Amino acid sequence: MHILCPQKSLSHSISIVQKSVSLKTTLPILKGIYLEAQDQSLKLIGTDLEIGIENLIEADIIQEGAVVVDARLFSEIIRKLPDEQIELKLQDNQQLLIKCTNTEFNILCYSAADFPDLPVIEEDEVHHLSQELFRDMIRQTVFATSQEDSRPILTGVLMEIDEDSLTMVALDGYRVALRKGKIDATGHHKVVVPAKTLNEVSRIMNADEETPISITLRDNHGLFTLGNTRLISRLLEGEFINYHQILPKEYKSKVKVKTRGLLNSIERASLLAKEGKYNLVKFSITDEKLVITSNSELGKVYEELAIQLEGADLEIAFNSKYLIDVLKVVDEDEVYLEFTSAISPGIIKPVNHDNHVYLVLPVRLPNS
Repeated sequence: MHILCPQKSLSHSISIVQKSVSLKTTLPILKGIYLEAQDQSLKLIGTDLEIGIENLIEADIIQEGAVVVDARLFSEIIRKLPDEQIELKLQDNQQLLIKCTNTEFNILCYSAADFPDLPVIEEDEVHHLSQELFRDMIRQTVFATSQEDSRPILTGVLMEIDEDSLTMVALDGYRVALRKGKIDATGHHKVVVPAKTLNEVSRIMNADEETPISITLRDNHGLFTLGNTRLISRLLEGEFINYHQILPKEYKSKVKVKTRGLLNSIERASLLAKEGKYNLVKFSITDEKLVITSNSELGKVYEELAIQLEGADLEIAFNSKYLIDVLKVVDEDEVYLEFTSAISPGIIKPVNHDNHVYLVLPVRLPNS
């Protein structure tokens, strides 16, 4: 292998594929990046056997070939080289020559034959979605995935495609996040994608806003393609919880309130709530105002917000963290809060549409 390529494009490509390189593996080859020079392009691949990322860059190929280099060392070397042409040449002693202006490195490599192949995914049914929408859908759901491995299926996000509609759902036993959007698709697919995968896809999408992302879903793997970058991920196995049965169909109290004002008040109240066991904030809802209170050994806080109430007065309490997580990802000016009772889940959704729905379980008050 012998190639020439610009330092900037190589460094950028490394930063993309390095996201899937495993640092804790017992297999040394997985700590590396696979380089393959062929057809006037350089292919870079990183994988941890769960996620694989492949990126192509243009290069002047003098001699085709492939090799695997230590990801951390290779990344640091390329990043610190000047913004000039870089020469990569595989030597007979299985060392890679890295040359740029007056600087030369020789680093030991692994055999390309030992690097695991990425799964082959047939792209006969490809769905297209705008980057901006998909990034928002990830941001507005992935925070509600479970952080515990006791129920692996809940560490991912349900992606349900039905004709031209995409529904994404995440839940962890304390809250549910649901987001709907339009997608260029046909047919029906229902898979659960690991939260880690979607976070990596979101980071990769910080590139060209105009280019839609292409999604191909199979029973065991998902393929996300953006320009010259492909991310292949294992999907989670198992039956996702039927979220339709969890979401309440009716309410007895409906509050209309400014999103930012509610978020700011809860964040201030949480300064004391964090000192307690459950991050507890209490809502006292009457006709014209919402009073938010929190008590701890260090003191107490009182917040008052103007609201519009439809239905009955109510007192209900929540873990402040769960409310803050939701309100931070709602981009609308006003939200509805819907409640059935002090011990039933609360619903948060934007006033102007039903593309977002969030459910949060309350904390039982002593007199509830």
